[in-house]
Amino acid sequence: MPVAPARRRLLGLGALWLAGCGLGRGRNHDGPDAPAARPLLTRPGVAWVFGTGGPRGFVHIGVIQALQQLKLQPGLIVGASAGAMAGALCAAGLTADELRRLALDTPPVALLGWSPITPTRLDGDPLAQFVNQQLGGRPLQALPTPMVCAVQRLRDAAVIGFSHGDTGVAVQASSAIEGRFAPVRIRGELYADADLVMPLPVRLARQLGALRVLAVDASAHEERAPPGAQSYREADLRKRALTRPDAEAADLVLHPDLGYWAGVDRAYRERLIETGYRETMAQAGLPGNSNLVAKGGIEPPTRGFSIRCSTN
Repeated sequence: MPVAPARRRLLGLGALWLAGCGLGRGRNHDGPDAPAARPLLTRPGVAWVFGTGGPRGFVHIGVIQALQQLKLQPGLIVGASAGAMAGALCAAGLTADELRRLALDTPPVALLGWSPITPTRLDGDPLAQFVNQQLGGRPLQALPTPMVCAVQRLRDAAVIGFSHGDTGVAVQASSAIEGRFAPVRIRGELYADADLVMPLPVRLARQLGALRVLAVDASAHEERAPPGAQSYREADLRKRALTRPDAEAADLVLHPDLGYWAGVDRAYRERLIETGYRETMAQAGLPGNSNLVAKGGIEPPTRGFSIRCSTN
């Protein structure tokens, strides 16, 4: 069910399955398995880019379900925050059914730790542990599909793409929402969610060599903000300004209509997964869109994607 505006901020604390959190306790990841940005071994033909979105990130699961059913396969997945977690699990080879089960059956509180010595009081060790458990401890470079987690380096707000090292820690850093969850320290640098600089990291995928990009925008449709949501709409407009350059750099942008207010209960998660699946399949079924099915997710298409969704 929709939630009252006054409770919306609290949802960011509860939606940790895909919103994630950052590592506290002052630990510095500086070992050989620490996340790192390294060049890809091969140039990807097609990249799937999964954006930030907090609890709205559950829509990525439905999109992945549709893409798998259409037998599409990317050469690279790039994810930020919610999209980093969904992307990492997808890159590891989990099926849509397995992703759906994890999304619906994992209690959000199970991924939340408590760190009284950090300003945010929230610790994300359980999130990293959860991801690594699902992946059997495989680092990013060992996943069947190359995976890059987009993060913000707090020193200079640079967007960095972790492609090697501990997958759980990389997802954790990508999901460390500023002001809510402690950032992750890696080799002495602090990293956090890229949401405030590049919420839909299409340009990062292009820098990594992607020839074609399918992007999934999990943000709100700010033009549909209901009465009483003005303060939230202003934040949505700021995010839209950040998203627009990347949407324009993509070959295809899916921006499902998820309704305005977010939630965390099982019914909400089920609805978002179904919406992502239904809208992706509907776009694939439009006349003239055979390239999405025949070539859109397989390396490399000879032409661009033949459909284009709204980039609002």
